Amino acid sequence: MWKGYQGSSFGELLASDHSYLTFDWASVQQPGSQPLQVPHGTTVLAFKYTDGVVVAGDRLATEGMRVASREVQKVYATDEHSMIAIAGAAGPAIEMARLMRIELEHYEKIEGDALELDGKANKLSQMIRANLPAAMQGMVVVPLFAGYDLRRKQGRLWKFDITGGRYEEADFEATGSGGLYARESLKKRQRHNGSREEALRSAVEALTDAADEDRGTGGIDTLRGIFPTVIFCSERGIEEGGEAEIRAAHEHLLERQGNDRTNGDSL
Repeated sequence: MWKGYQGSSFGELLASDHSYLTFDWASVQQPGSQPLQVPHGTTVLAFKYTDGVVVAGDRLATEGMRVASREVQKVYATDEHSMIAIAGAAGPAIEMARLMRIELEHYEKIEGDALELDGKANKLSQMIRANLPAAMQGMVVVPLFAGYDLRRKQGRLWKFDITGGRYEEADFEATGSGGLYARESLKKRQRHNGSREEALRSAVEALTDAADEDRGTGGIDTLRGIFPTVIFCSERGIEEGGEAEIRAAHEHLLERQGNDRTNGDSL
């Protein structure tokens, strides 16, 4: 009879019975050595709108002053009613996002029911805490987590610190190198009862404002066809914003900014 790990945590199952499959990021670098130059992802944001919550991120990853990739995915659906947005060291961050999805799937299969949204946020907090040794050596992962709470019938979102501390935000949050500028933009434009279209426009504007001020944040690149990832979560589930509507939101922003400049010059 199998007498291994019997719980519902996929991470604990790996650590207990299949430790050879896990990877210790902290072991990559010896204590006292110089920080590794690894690709970092920036900028991600999350905020509430009338139907739930929206999470968005640019596509640029940097390695020091160099562009590591222009098409990194930073926003992932972790199940039908939750999402994670990653910022920080790209390798561990992407691994954490994927492991989070597997963790929730495993829990639902073992327990026969999905974990509550609060429980999902707690699970991510534990994963971030486990990454602390690597974070102390420069491989920091600071995600945002958001989803639709089926019990409370509302969208919710959390930010985290590198020790795994979690903090629920009332309306909006942004993190990454351009997080400050994205938050300032959302403070002006985001509306708790805004429509889906308004939410999309607010997300595109916040990322555009961040890209204007932060060299680590990638703007919309119409020449290469690179657009930010924007995912909505409502009672209906997960829905990703399409390229056409993101392009339309960007064009609307450019038109509005052009009109503002024209009106300003005429004064």
